[in-house]
Amino acid sequence: MRYLIGIDEAGRGPLAGPVAVGAVMVPADFDWSVLDGVRDSKKLSEKKREEIFERTRTLEESHSLRFTVSTSSAAYIDKYGIVPAIKRALSEALSRLEVEAKDCRVLLDGSLSAPAEYVYQETIIGGDDTEPAISLASIMAKVTRDRLMKRLSPKYPAYDFHLHKGYGTAAHIRKIAEVGFCELHRTTFCSRILLEARS
Repeated sequence: MRYLIGIDEAGRGPLAGPVAVGAVMVPADFDWSVLDGVRDSKKLSEKKREEIFERTRTLEESHSLRFTVSTSSAAYIDKYGIVPAIKRALSEALSRLEVEAKDCRVLLDGSLSAPAEYVYQETIIGGDDTEPAISLASIMAKVTRDRLMKRLSPKYPAYDFHLHKGYGTAAHIRKIAEVGFCELHRTTFCSRILLEARS
């Protein structure tokens, strides 16, 4: 096997913004010591995630690895559901790596699965904390999505997306109750919460 690919998603649960799927491809004999500290993105500080993200970009520039992050929008999530949205982004991320499926071993976190042509694939519960390739994919997806929500925040100043990144914090839910939705909101995720906030 020539390559190892790790895949994970970020943003499955927020009330607003896209879901992001990260895919990281390394040579089968990749030396993970060059990325010390890689673990589940949820267990790292924002500063540490950003440091690892930038180190990974430097490694990509030197052709030591490749990574990509694909997203599915809130509108897509509302139309098709979160699981199809994740599958669509996952397939796109893999295709962007432009590698023969038979040359790769693919490791995925949780309930994720790759398209059938990736015959050497394994889904690992908790893999984002045990497999460095999955952990790195989770970091790349999380940082990419967080940066996007920060960039979009000034366009929607009522919601403070730069603070909560679209997650269902008490302050975010209050804002939805006060001013309603914007185009970044997943209305299918919000309708019940909105009713509860107003009751």
